[in-house]
Amino acid sequence: MKVQDSVIAITGGGQGLGRAMAEFLAARGAKLALIDLVPEKLDEAAVACREAGGEARTYVCNVAKEADVESTFGAILKDFGHLNGLINNAGILRDGLMVKVKDGKVEKRMELSQWQSVIDVNLTGVFLCGREAATRMIENGDRGVIINIASISRAGNMGQSNYSAAKAGVSALVPVWAKELARYGIRCAGIAPGFVETEMTASMKPEAREKMTAGIPLRRMGRPEEIAHAAAFIFENDYLSGRMIEVDGALRL
Repeated sequence: MKVQDSVIAITGGGQGLGRAMAEFLAARGAKLALIDLVPEKLDEAAVACREAGGEARTYVCNVAKEADVESTFGAILKDFGHLNGLINNAGILRDGLMVKVKDGKVEKRMELSQWQSVIDVNLTGVFLCGREAATRMIENGDRGVIINIASISRAGNMGQSNYSAAKAGVSALVPVWAKELARYGIRCAGIAPGFVETEMTASMKPEAREKMTAGIPLRRMGRPEEIAHAAAFIFENDYLSGRMIEVDGALRL
């Protein structure tokens, strides 16, 4: 699939990796439908995409709400006339040990709300957006690509029961959708980033950041544009489907 002039929706497109991927694809001439919950961030990202050379429109949407997702993708089709790609990137963190113990006593447990909020956004949101994108592509006769952004944490990361479970589920959807949707000319693949330089990692304590970086064989964190490059590769390689690409500097959890 040629990125130029393709209509690509990106959830969580107002900031972080979502914005980085949007700007990278905009520079290749893509038409971006940026989806996020924060209008101000969306507006900033849209301006950056236009300055990079692409077209961009913004959509405020809670990906965990079915009605929001359905109306948003309806608006995208109305505005652009086509839908050629989706990057399922929106996600949140609510980290914590499942059971925290001190002096033999259970001091704290991961609350159900911590679990559910992450599952709702990071897994259910991926399902809802993927289902809606596929529906619109099929009904509109658009061949397309769905990219699920997972994480190295899909293999299991301490303190992330909720996040790891969600990202493992996101990864599992890739081969399922690739097999189900191939007959309609729709491919599906995924990216599992390692630790990447984003606002979240920048806010870490210096000592924690240094310790984390020391464990990466390449001795540095990934750059957002390196994840974006992987997304562009998936879009442009018409025989790539059903696979996860790990971009983690050789780090394995």
